[in-house]
Amino acid sequence: MTFQEQILLGIPSELPLKKEYPNKANRAPKRKDILSIEEKQLAIRNALRYFPKEWHEALAIEFAQELKDYGRIYMYRFKPVYDIYARPIDQYPSKSNQAAAIMLMIQNNLNPAVAQHPEELITYGGNGAVFQNWAQYLITMQYLAIMTDEQTLHMYSGHPMGLFPSSKNAPRVVVTNGMMIPNYSQPDDWEKFNALGVTQYGQMTAGSFMYIGPQGIVHGTTITVMNAFRKILQKNESPNGKIFLTAGLGGMSGAQPKAGNIASCITIAAEINPKAATKRYEQGWVDVLIDSMEELISRVKQAQKNNEVVSIAFIGNIVDVWERFDEENIFIHVGSDQTSLHIPWTGGYYPVDISYEESNQLIREKPEVFKQKVQETLRRHATAINNHTAKGTYFFDYGNAFLLEASRAGADVMAENNIDFKYPSYVQDILGPMCFDYGFGPFRWVCTSGKPEDLDKTDEIAAVVLQEIMENSPEEIQLQMQDNITWIKDAKKNKMVVGSQARILYADAEGRVKIAQAFNNAVSKGKIGPIVLGRDHHDVSGTDSPYRETSNIYDGSKFTADMAIHNVIGDSFRGATWVSIHNGGGVGWGEVINGGFGMLLDGTKEAEARLKNMLFYDVNNGIARRSWARNDEAIFAIKREMKRSPNLKVTLPNLVADELLKDLF
Repeated sequence: MTFQEQILLGIPSELPLKKEYPNKANRAPKRKDILSIEEKQLAIRNALRYFPKEWHEALAIEFAQELKDYGRIYMYRFKPVYDIYARPIDQYPSKSNQAAAIMLMIQNNLNPAVAQHPEELITYGGNGAVFQNWAQYLITMQYLAIMTDEQTLHMYSGHPMGLFPSSKNAPRVVVTNGMMIPNYSQPDDWEKFNALGVTQYGQMTAGSFMYIGPQGIVHGTTITVMNAFRKILQKNESPNGKIFLTAGLGGMSGAQPKAGNIASCITIAAEINPKAATKRYEQGWVDVLIDSMEELISRVKQAQKNNEVVSIAFIGNIVDVWERFDEENIFIHVGSDQTSLHIPWTGGYYPVDISYEESNQLIREKPEVFKQKVQETLRRHATAINNHTAKGTYFFDYGNAFLLEASRAGADVMAENNIDFKYPSYVQDILGPMCFDYGFGPFRWVCTSGKPEDLDKTDEIAAVVLQEIMENSPEEIQLQMQDNITWIKDAKKNKMVVGSQARILYADAEGRVKIAQAFNNAVSKGKIGPIVLGRDHHDVSGTDSPYRETSNIYDGSKFTADMAIHNVIGDSFRGATWVSIHNGGGVGWGEVINGGFGMLLDGTKEAEARLKNMLFYDVNNGIARRSWARNDEAIFAIKREMKRSPNLKVTLPNLVADELLKDLF
């Protein structure tokens, strides 16, 4: 049976043979045994509804064993036998090019070279799922293959609810992930309802099919690391030979070594999972792989002496590194952490002084002991960081909930007012005022032809467009423009492609629209194949996250989620090919709401009209909200946009003098 025939089949007509779990696969951690006997029976009942009755007896036993062994029902038996990766768009069976583009993006997210735990349909972050199980994948791909441009597929947390009549102007797919009644959004709620098979954690770009491997976060990480060094170094001082210490080498955190190399420093990233560290090393995302503390100390001292630019993966616990560097008087210039602390009790962060294997055993058998050890480690971690910052280290929270979870563990991370953290988030200090408030964020595209030469051409097109825009840009955004031009010109030599032929580039609304127009024009002339546009949800307006994306919102509204909801609704009727809205992502379940989109550029006039309308709103929605919060940079940006766009009318704040408020209460 051909690949196309298997896609069209959906759930197979005959029960496939049971599959053995691959020995070399990077397994997802076993999830909590949280369901009662009655709830476990319900989970089996929920899983079996995907299959004909005559299979139920055999599958019930099998699914019960999966639930016992893994804490979830993944339906391994139904994983397709074909290789999963982003094929050229014309290789997908389809009646709609837009649907074919979505199939391509789904398969890219599940490509073993891209995904963190591909057997469990998890792309990154330890629990960022594309689907809950393989049945959902099979049905979704079948629906996409048969749908027309006058149907919309509605997806509830990985479950394809069905194809509904719509219009050519409607999104082809609407995705929700983890949307809960507010009182049911605690971490154990996710464990319970995900185990029941009724919801999932889509992270940011996993469950919305827009993940492009670690490259997706490299540009933002590069901007962050470069500007972190700019904050502490003299104007013309080089980061060469200076240390950036962090942790995590997973799907998102794996971008850190590459970004450190581009920023020209010594990067040390600790990773407790040997498979994750080895994967990044073998993919060329990190230069050196070390599993000995003595070897690490020696190599770092050598790199400092020679003013090297080098990235080092250390297989071990980050707390050991902070503490040992303190003893050795190795000065850390910039420090952070990007472990998956949004899931601290299920493998997102590991305790010090016990092995990776022992920790995983505790997760399964003694979860309360594991939680206790994690919190002890967080307190110790924070103390070690405090020792270094007392010597002059610049430390920032990398939006992974490190400070939040450390504070909950009783670590010394609070400011004197006992309300704020003593260390800033990277959005507060860098990306917020420098990028998001001005409208710059992680715009991305995928060449659906799969041809590297198409990616080269898009890089060239983007560089020309940015250079033209920069010639008339105001002084306030000249640095951002130059950083972006440098980035795109060097993109190919930095070898960031994993999976699909994709690129990311920080751009504002003007840049995104003009680059997209140029792409669409190139498609119409046959110079390149169709292009899928998107962005990380970690952007100007897609995400309401009080400890990350909107942590520099100071008018009291950072705990509201109006912006993200308006974003996904607004994009849906302005031309997005698909839209998504998620509970959770980056900083954790119940801590953030984020919305995203995908858009196919097929070279038509209709695509040009859609991109102008949608990309403009997608960015300026966020700038408007940030300006209303009284952020100076956003006020500047939205006023500038209103001058250029007469149809845009945004409510501006009247600023209040501080003296007026002093004696009122």
